[in-house]
Amino acid sequence: MHIRKEIGGHVANRLQTALYREVAYLIEQDVVSVADADAAVCMGPGLRWALMGPNLIYHLGGGPGGIHHFLEQFAGPIAAGWADLGSPDLGPELQKKIVDGVLEEVDGRSIEALSQERDTLILGLLELLSHRGRAEPVAAPGEV
Repeated sequence: MHIRKEIGGHVANRLQTALYREVAYLIEQDVVSVADADAAVCMGPGLRWALMGPNLIYHLGGGPGGIHHFLEQFAGPIAAGWADLGSPDLGPELQKKIVDGVLEEVDGRSIEALSQERDTLILGLLELLSHRGRAEPVAAPGEV
């Protein structure tokens, strides 16, 4: 990854923060539980983004027309959806709701056990990704 200009925060952390903002909003609005939000991320974009970034995933979503066709068809609905994204108040009430939900999801497992599970799964995923010949996100021929 090549950072082309200075901006506050790390790129990956900024992206993570943007996603977490909507996760917190959905929890605040009682749309989903903490566990359901985690499952939605893990089993939805998390699976796809472990292999390709959102731009390449949308390129595939455009079918034979690729990203050009995807944006022709979905730019309007995506932009309209952005207007509906939430701005949660991460105050004490929402913090308590998140803490309670996380502790329920943890179900008594220790930080050490969770860390070991995460690290084992990440190592397994990295091993799988190494078989495609590159350890970095997939890029089209000639792209950097």
